[in-house]
Amino acid sequence: MRKSIGARFLIVGLLTLLMFIPLFFVSDIVQSRKTYSQSTLREVGREWGGDQVIAGPMLVIPVEETVDRTEREAVINPDTGEVVLDADGSPRQRQVTRKVTVSRDPIYVYPGRFDVNIDTQTQIRRRGIFSVPVYQAGIDMGFDFPWDQIAAQAVNEEVILWDRAELILSLSSNAALRGQAVLTVDGAEVPLEPIASADNEAGIMAALGDPRGKADYALTLGANGAQSFQIAPVGRQTAVTISSDWPHPSFRGAFLPDGSEISEEGFSATWTIPHLARTLPQMTRENYTQTLRYSMAFGVDFIEPNDFYQKSFRAANYSILFIALTFLTVLLVEKGAERPAHPVQYILIGLAQSIFVLLMVAYSEQIGFGPAYALSAGATIALLTFFGAVGLKLGRRTAVLGVMLLVLYGVLYLILRSADYALLAGASLSFVALAATMFFTRNEDWYGPEGSGLFARKRKATEPKTPAQP
Repeated sequence: MRKSIGARFLIVGLLTLLMFIPLFFVSDIVQSRKTYSQSTLREVGREWGGDQVIAGPMLVIPVEETVDRTEREAVINPDTGEVVLDADGSPRQRQVTRKVTVSRDPIYVYPGRFDVNIDTQTQIRRRGIFSVPVYQAGIDMGFDFPWDQIAAQAVNEEVILWDRAELILSLSSNAALRGQAVLTVDGAEVPLEPIASADNEAGIMAALGDPRGKADYALTLGANGAQSFQIAPVGRQTAVTISSDWPHPSFRGAFLPDGSEISEEGFSATWTIPHLARTLPQMTRENYTQTLRYSMAFGVDFIEPNDFYQKSFRAANYSILFIALTFLTVLLVEKGAERPAHPVQYILIGLAQSIFVLLMVAYSEQIGFGPAYALSAGATIALLTFFGAVGLKLGRRTAVLGVMLLVLYGVLYLILRSADYALLAGASLSFVALAATMFFTRNEDWYGPEGSGLFARKRKATEPKTPAQP
């Protein structure tokens, strides 16, 4: 390794590839910490109320029909009251037709007008070292039902049981409801009850009675939640407004908002969805609740963008580049030294930069990303600069190594802060580093011993000439 600069470059390249091993384990540790953090977020969020998805309201009206039912029954002797037997001793039977009333599929009616205003206030809940954003939502709904079209849904001899009509609102969890829930119909309050279901169906219901002639429905309720809020477009004409003090919304679901305003003080978004934009009949004999919940709902996620676990994972991915650039810097600035750096010393430098990522994750969980990065990067730069001066004996060239490390970790910070431009910055840095290497080694004799290249010629030119012997 001492004689040929080309051989030294190849060995340093192999050592760089070797650094993938510690970086692999570092990335695995970062991923495990992120998984643990996400499980904590889900657990705290579930205890607070969890993801909220509202599907409804809808009107459910029972239907009955009187039909002829033919059955076989045993023949009874009217005198003795005993079953009449055939010659073979088996009970004699006869067919009897009776009229019976049976239940048919109910009529499900969705609103014609469906206006919703949702206002959420967020707060931070803590579990150990983790912070979990949760919200309290105030929900105001105004809607009506096309009751004059319901009668046409009955077929044959079906009878609509108008007096047993119910209003159903499907929720993710009844445990998330907070405050007072109030339903008014044409200004009169109607009592609300939880849905009693053996299938653990969550929601609330109200016994409305005959809905014919009722025009104005209003429902107000409050709910806790975490991570996301969604609502299904059940109205023939749906208009939804969601506002919050959370500055980092991520709109999701089957429909994106028509418009939104986002600032550091929060966000506001509106949706207007006509009936032609959804695959849902206004009146049906089937229950479309599950389809509404999982295929048509829309809303917002309350996210923390570019969190420090994402930054740390990206730092681990980019670390091989920074290790390679550090190795290259050491290789170039040590040229001409009496004792070139040993492979073990390169490995120590690579391990120090791998541990930098672990330091950043550990401190970020305690003091936040910015201070953690400054502390970890400062400690790593100081350690490597000290090692360059004392271990590698670089002398005044140690300053070159220190400046290079400052530039590298400054660029890495910019890469981690901006997820959108991370690839651009990383690719550009790689290209510049390669171009600089090609320029500074353009005159090297890669097959020759050290001392035959540009740096050696410059050094020889500045050395005093020895006078010739007589």
